[in-house]
Amino acid sequence: MKKIITTSKAPAPIGPYNQAVFVNDMLFTSGQIAFNPETGKLILENISIETKQVMENLKAVLIKAEMTFENVVKTSIFIADMNDFGAINEIYGSYFNDKTAPARETVQVACLPKNVNVEISMIAVK
Repeated sequence: MKKIITTSKAPAPIGPYNQAVFVNDMLFTSGQIAFNPETGKLILENISIETKQVMENLKAVLIKAEMTFENVVKTSIFIADMNDFGAINEIYGSYFNDKTAPARETVQVACLPKNVNVEISMIAVK
């Protein structure tokens, strides 16, 4: 049976989806962008600050599901400009232990919701 995971410490969905779904000891997060959940505004000053907000949003969802980044087994990173890869990777990497980091892909896309520069989703296992 699936359980919907929702927290006010991450942005509310902007469409017909949930922040995350927990099923069979697995958590599937929706892609997070750099909305500040307190203000409802996008944080787009620079790619590092934007990526940090995305990761903090994901952290809030993981915490609500009683998990941490150690539980994450797979991530998908979508970026608008592959030239931002290094800065995104630096911030993203600070949330993981190199020895236990999840599998992932990073894909450049033509456009992301609200014209943001990065969106990240995760799969975690309890």
